[in-house]
Amino acid sequence: MASLAQAPSAMSTVGVLWTLPRSMRLVNFKSVIPVVTSPCTHVKHSPLCCTKLTPWEPSPASHAPTDDADYKILNKNSNIFETLSSDNTAEAPATKTEEVTDANNQPLVQLQFLKWPMWLLGPCILLGTGMVPTLWLPISSIFLGPNIASLLSLIGLDCIFNIGATLFLLMADSCARSKNTTRACNSKPPFSYKFWNMVANTTGFIIPLLMLFGSQKGFLQPQLPFIPFAVLLGPYLLLLSIQILTEMLTWHWQSPVWLVTPVVYESYRVLQLMRGLKLGAELSAPAWIVHTVRGLVCWWILILGVQLMRVAWFAGFTSQARRQQSPASADG
Repeated sequence: MASLAQAPSAMSTVGVLWTLPRSMRLVNFKSVIPVVTSPCTHVKHSPLCCTKLTPWEPSPASHAPTDDADYKILNKNSNIFETLSSDNTAEAPATKTEEVTDANNQPLVQLQFLKWPMWLLGPCILLGTGMVPTLWLPISSIFLGPNIASLLSLIGLDCIFNIGATLFLLMADSCARSKNTTRACNSKPPFSYKFWNMVANTTGFIIPLLMLFGSQKGFLQPQLPFIPFAVLLGPYLLLLSIQILTEMLTWHWQSPVWLVTPVVYESYRVLQLMRGLKLGAELSAPAWIVHTVRGLVCWWILILGVQLMRVAWFAGFTSQARRQQSPASADG
């Protein structure tokens, strides 16, 4: 609304009340425009009222703005910015996760390429350190008679095999580990397996010691001196002790090679005892020690057969467990 009035004095003023749009409704001001009129003329103007607004001017607000409305506007704007920032933060971890996954997959692929030669390198090391010296090395080169030198040379051959067996087991453990390093690969053998394994190893360890005790006490005739007995069965007892220690370590570390360790050592033990039979002929050993060595060969062949049966059982158990997990994963 605009009103126009004339003051009685010569200097008349026009008061204009501006009604602003909604975007500028927070500021109301009144402008006073001085109008110079002639002092001679006295014209009485009637008040003029105009209720029609200009087409570009919006309708006046029916209520004055309050502080709550301003707070709501500010609060709504802050929520908008928070929503945008939350969306950006939600997208950022997903992008970072994808980048980290791609970066982690590249070393895994490279490690898989490095593991492929181990499938052939490990058995070659085991063959070169264990079978080749035992099968192709002449007895005369390592056996110089019933003395300490022959005993040390035989122990040296078994130590070479033990180094090759350790490298083979480490490579087998590396190949058996899961491709995904974030998942721990823990394989714990059952208690029955550990119990019967310890029974077999203890039996194979006690029998030669009982034979030695009976010979020293005179129960077995003819008597066998300690040095010839050590040459025949000393490396056997030493390697059996190393096997027991290795098996206990694989059980403690829950390594996947706990099922392969006895097979590796027991296969070499058969060759080791067959070498003892040849040395018995060189030493002219009594019959009871020769029969003892033959009995040990038969015992470890029997235990080796049981170990191979356990390998077959474990393969069937693993396939059955996978079949049970596949329907569970499909249902889930």
